[in-house]
Order: sequence, then C-alpha cells, then structure tokens
Amino acid sequence: MKLTETDVRYVANLANLTLTEEEIGRMVHDLGGILEQMDRLAEIDTEGVAPMAQVLYEASDTATLRPDVERAPLGSELAVANAPVTAGGYYKVPKVIER
Repeated sequence: MKLTETDVRYVANLANLTLTEEEIGRMVHDLGGILEQMDRLAEIDTEGVAPMAQVLYEASDTATLRPDVERAPLGSELAVANAPVTAGGYYKVPKVIER
C-alpha cells in the first residue's frame, strides 16, 4: 500500500495533530516504510505454525510470567497524589473533544 500526503493529513486530523509540511513529508516516508514492512510480513507462509507459538525458548507456558499474588489495591488518594489537578478523587484533564 502506497501512503500519500492525503492519508497522513487525514490520520493526523483524526488524532487531532497539527503537523508541519516537513513532518508530513517525514511521516509519509516513515509510515510508508512501516506499511511496506507489514506487506512483506503478510507474504510469509505461516501454514503449520501454531497460533501464539513462542520462538524464543522451549520452556513452560509461564516461564516469563511473575507469580500471581494478590495485593491490596492502590487506592484513590495514592493514585492521584502526584496529579497536577484533581477533583473528587479523580484526575481532571482538559477537554479535547471539541476543536
């Protein structure tokens, strides 16, 4: 798939991003390269490969997982302790839906 400036502008608009002309050109190049790589990966024959196969080691299914130990929850006061603005135990953030 060939990425165009129109595509980059459209996605930037969806993400509410303001990009300079230089950034748009760079994104066309960089994102285009990523999409090309994804196209190459899609061409690889994966017939016979089990879903979620681990290629890094042959160990038990939980070799990289920590033990599942129950812990007390963090709590609202501690969770928002370093937030710049809070109200009622919640984070307050600027409205971003309207432009």
